[in-house]
Amino acid sequence: MTTPPPQGQNPFAQAQQPAGQPQGQAPYPPQPGYPQQPGQPGFPPQGATPFAPAPPQQGRKLSFKTIKNIVIVLIVAGVAIGGYITSRDDADTAKVGDCMHRGSTNDSDPDLEVVGCSDAKAQYVVLAKIKGDYSAATAESKCEEQAKDFQYSYTESGDGTNFLLCLKDK
Repeated sequence: MTTPPPQGQNPFAQAQQPAGQPQGQAPYPPQPGYPQQPGQPGFPPQGATPFAPAPPQQGRKLSFKTIKNIVIVLIVAGVAIGGYITSRDDADTAKVGDCMHRGSTNDSDPDLEVVGCSDAKAQYVVLAKIKGDYSAATAESKCEEQAKDFQYSYTESGDGTNFLLCLKDK
């Protein structure tokens, strides 16, 4: 047998707020050094919103060492590209009508360079440019077929761009 609860009390009721305390507030004021919780007076701080997104982080600044390394890489790349461009043989870029200058006196590798036809260094005019690998004997006959008044033939082979230039004095 069970006994009924005493009269006037409800065992399942929640605790009541003391008289004079507003509903939804903590019974004690917040103490300094303790974080405030939602529902306490002064939370959120005035002018702020609860759970506001964090301010964006600033990007990392480049250090002097990083900048120095980037500059070194750019200089090395520039020197490599410049070296490649200046080392290219101009004979392979020559077209019919271009003027050429002989850079070296070595007959086995005359080092022809394309120059402007108004340039004082211009020595030869390109009459024909023929792709293919030609010996000295076949170069002469091929130039006779392509350019009747040629005086010199220049062949280049070995680097994948084999060609023959038929030249005459400017």
